[in-house]
Amino acid sequence: MRTTILAATLLAGTATGALAQDRQIAVAVQNMAPYLDPGRDHSNVGSQHYYNTFDTLIEKDHTKAESVWKPGLATSWRQISPTEMELTLREGVRFHNGDTLSADDVIFSLDRIINATFPPYVIRQKDFVPNFAKVEKTGENTIKITTKKPEPLFETLLNIQQLMIVPKRYVMGLTGDPNTAEPADFEAFGLKPVGTGPYRISEFVPNQRVTYERFDRFWGEKAPLAKITMTRVPELSSRITGLKSGEFDLVTNVPPDQIELIASDAKLKVEGMVTPLFHVVIFNTKHPKMTAKVRQALTMAVDRKTLNEALWLNKAVVPGSHTYRQYGPLYMPELQMVEYNPARAKELLKEGGYDGTPIRYDTSAGYYTNGLLAAQAIREMWGAVGVKMDIKVDDKWTGNDPTMMARNWSNPMYFPDPAGSFGTMWAPGAASQSEGRFEPPAGYAEAWERFRYSTDVEARREAFAELMDKIKNDPPFLILYQPYESYGMKKAVDWKPLPGHIPYVLDFRAGRIALTLS
Repeated sequence: MRTTILAATLLAGTATGALAQDRQIAVAVQNMAPYLDPGRDHSNVGSQHYYNTFDTLIEKDHTKAESVWKPGLATSWRQISPTEMELTLREGVRFHNGDTLSADDVIFSLDRIINATFPPYVIRQKDFVPNFAKVEKTGENTIKITTKKPEPLFETLLNIQQLMIVPKRYVMGLTGDPNTAEPADFEAFGLKPVGTGPYRISEFVPNQRVTYERFDRFWGEKAPLAKITMTRVPELSSRITGLKSGEFDLVTNVPPDQIELIASDAKLKVEGMVTPLFHVVIFNTKHPKMTAKVRQALTMAVDRKTLNEALWLNKAVVPGSHTYRQYGPLYMPELQMVEYNPARAKELLKEGGYDGTPIRYDTSAGYYTNGLLAAQAIREMWGAVGVKMDIKVDDKWTGNDPTMMARNWSNPMYFPDPAGSFGTMWAPGAASQSEGRFEPPAGYAEAWERFRYSTDVEARREAFAELMDKIKNDPPFLILYQPYESYGMKKAVDWKPLPGHIPYVLDFRAGRIALTLS
């Protein structure tokens, strides 16, 4: 009898273990990327996807907001001079196509960005690694990275999404000459991505669906899920209906006013956090109607605390300047570059020559959570000081349109330093200037150089304060808030966003998600 009971118990345990190994989840996301290439991408939509499939040379502890570095595809590293870092690579790592990771793959991955010729990579080089000069092999499993100037952010930059590692031979063989990296190869890679992470991408339908499957030859801890299917469901009501019906296990982009609808269901719950990203209003500083004083007036007319209360139920964070807690010693909440002062706004409109011309405000219908609602609320606030606003709803990006006057945008934290959010958007030559809507004022470039490349923290803090003061006096943007992003899920799903990630990452690696067997 004891033998029979023991056998039955072992059989049940084996069945439960097998079931656990085969666990799958279905995720409904608001948006889906048109390609999946971590080097090319810097969108909020794309950032959801890469961490499950790709690895960086240097990893970090994502459970912590501050930067705590860990070995990734590099097992060790040392800075051998102010402009040089040497790294030792992990041995025995496999790409999803079966190739073994080599120093050549790492050099190829970094060099395609550092010395970019493919136009999308050229932009990422300017945004993230303009100081990187070259990468070279120093041994069978060692490489050296050299910068143009002393680099205070070596480890930080070797952890960014844009420098995730891809397989050289696979990429070059996708089209044309297999011995040459061609633009067509990079375009093709975005549709058939291959990395070294715990999940391989088994299906990708651009703008619609991506499917991940566990990669059993992953060099690290085994992935907890056998399969993940992410499907684009742009309508909030459809995402919530699908969650309640059991079609989806997890849904993204739940606004605060819908949290209770999910949380009140006995089978469901909500997790969320303040996202390391700013929703901003950007101005075309080169538009003849958008003078510095008019832009100052428009910033002073917006009651950001009321927006937080009305749209985010006071869950968002309204900052004084372009600063995040994740910046550590460079977090500077004492800087106040935004003031709500409607009376002064009216005076500035007169001084700035505002003639009653409606301000065109561009927004997509649903790309940003509460984006359209915020635009409508700001229209009322601008109207209260005598400014007319015409809201133009269109999913097309207009940040490079010379007729654009104002629009919504986001400034994500791509890495935990002011250079990784403010810098990627507002540094001299960065996105805002290159798209033609921002011309840095006098002294701006010099202050930026001191901030970006000084190895002294106090010198960097002083220079950043100067930059914030210049932005205040000649504003190219208005920071609204850090949104509180919520995710609805079944109670059987043990998952939550982590403070050490860049915005919107859906991290399903080992230790990040667990499912209760039912």
